[in-house]
Amino acid sequence: MAAPPSRRRQAPFLIGLVLILAALPVGWFVFLREPPAPLPPPEPPRVATPVEVKKAVELVLSSFEGSVDVKHGEAGAWMPATKDMPLRPTDVVRTGRGSWAVVLNGEAVELRMEAETEVSVAELSDQLSEFLLNNGMATATVRGRPNVRHTFILKAKGAEAEASTAQGTFTMSNNGKGTVSVGTRDGDVKLSDKEGRYVIVRAGQQSIVRPGQGPSKPAPIPSTVFLKMEWPAAKQTKGEVVIAGRTDPGSRVMVAGASVPTDEEGRFKLTLPLNQGPNPIQVSAMGVGGAHQTEQQVLTFETPPPPKPPKPVIFKPETEGLFK
Repeated sequence: MAAPPSRRRQAPFLIGLVLILAALPVGWFVFLREPPAPLPPPEPPRVATPVEVKKAVELVLSSFEGSVDVKHGEAGAWMPATKDMPLRPTDVVRTGRGSWAVVLNGEAVELRMEAETEVSVAELSDQLSEFLLNNGMATATVRGRPNVRHTFILKAKGAEAEASTAQGTFTMSNNGKGTVSVGTRDGDVKLSDKEGRYVIVRAGQQSIVRPGQGPSKPAPIPSTVFLKMEWPAAKQTKGEVVIAGRTDPGSRVMVAGASVPTDEEGRFKLTLPLNQGPNPIQVSAMGVGGAHQTEQQVLTFETPPPPKPPKPVIFKPETEGLFK
């Protein structure tokens, strides 16, 4: 039996409706869905970066004059220095009477040691140079370099004081008894003590650390050095004499070419042997600013003549009246 005409007309409509409904998910997936993010490009092959090898710190005894000795470590034996002698941490350098020496740390640091000065090497690296001024006087010049920060530290043995700078020139004196003086010629220097107290010593200023005290307030470096002598009598009858005087605290004193320590007030005293006849005695004082002052006196030693022997006593016999 044939289907009614109305059903035959509805069949294509239903088939089309089914096809449209079936195509909706496909259309959404093809046209409306957000496309996935593109995959990242493959990473280029890694190339190993060569490790930068730091240049070894080269500390050398660049130049010197007179008697200069070096020892390796505190327990080492003193040996005569040689030009361009390499130095390493724990090494010690000392200068004799009338001598000087210059130590170089590449292009970063120059340390000049005055006569009768002893310095120990504490630490060396690209960023830090640390030395110990055992006694005497030394001048440090620290040169700044682009993109390189190098800190220089000079500690004073027996005083627990230290001076540090990244660029500049300064002089430190250490009497070995707790009194330290620092004078700055260029740049800024931080002077501190073991308690953490510190001052900034700028160019043209000086500061002093005394036993049990913090750094003094920075003051202008005097253009002259105070030196007052207590000279003994010009004529001496003994083979030795006491030389005494006073200078600015922290100044370096030399008597007849020998270094003489001063106390915290700048007083000094030395017993000096005399030769027969005239003895020219020269006393000089040098401040951390470089100023000098000199006094001189001639002391004449004359050995007293030996005492004259006593006259012999002549005994006369008393015979008068015995033979009457």
